[in-house]
Amino acid sequence: MRRLVRRLYAQARLSDPAYRFLFDEPPHGEVVAIDCETTGLDPHVDEIIAIAAIRIRDDRILTSERFQAIARTSRKSSPEAIKVHQLLDRDIEQGRPIGELVPELLRFIGPRPVVGYYTAFDKSMISKYTKAYLGIPLPNEAIDISGMYYDLRYGHDWGHLTIDLSFRKIAHDLEIPMLPQHDAFNDALMTAMMYLQLRDMARRGVRIAA
Repeated sequence: MRRLVRRLYAQARLSDPAYRFLFDEPPHGEVVAIDCETTGLDPHVDEIIAIAAIRIRDDRILTSERFQAIARTSRKSSPEAIKVHQLLDRDIEQGRPIGELVPELLRFIGPRPVVGYYTAFDKSMISKYTKAYLGIPLPNEAIDISGMYYDLRYGHDWGHLTIDLSFRKIAHDLEIPMLPQHDAFNDALMTAMMYLQLRDMARRGVRIAA
């Protein structure tokens, strides 16, 4: 109910009616896996420098239906962030203005739920721009693979002293091949593979063994 109220409120505050499609019913069986690389970890001040999104339809990952771009930013990456995403300032300078990318990204995502690893962060980064351009945060439903993994690995066993929800641990337990990490497309692709496997296990009632 609270989510419905938030959506209705966002729909009423949408400043550009051309984006009402964000509130349509999503195509049946479709979600979008997303990943953002950023200049840092604070959505209030940091910026997106690379983003990738891949559509998933039923049980298929549609790598031919993808969005992938590097964004030109006004804020330089922190040294710690550069170690993670490996994008230098000169690489980012060749990117496109974020004001061009966000409308394309929104049209690609449409009303589909977005799937990610700690999706709240990616969604908050995208929402930073949708608030500026449309007056609202990204309204799409968010699905988090770390939460899905937690439910299947730890959710019914409170005896664990340590809980590991790292991307690498999830990939290892699901036997997902590790592509070079912190590349937006690779991370979105691995996220898509994790999502399909976790969803299938949940449907069949299969738990992840300790």
